[in-house]
Amino acid sequence: MSERLKVRVLLLVGDEAEIMTELRDHRDPERVPVARLVRETGLAREELPGAELVAVVSAGELERFERA
Repeated sequence: MSERLKVRVLLLVGDEAEIMTELRDHRDPERVPVARLVRETGLAREELPGAELVAVVSAGELERFERA
């Protein structure tokens, strides 16, 4: 069974984005490839910092990202 979590992109560090979820805050952000976020959400790289997204989580893994 999957669940949906609100996600906020904090910043980009090279080819990775630091994201904050309900489970991981700004002190311990998750890192996700920028290319994956661009591909799954359709947002341009420059639109990602500060973007609010939804992550679909299944079995504890970030399955995919969608626009909020």
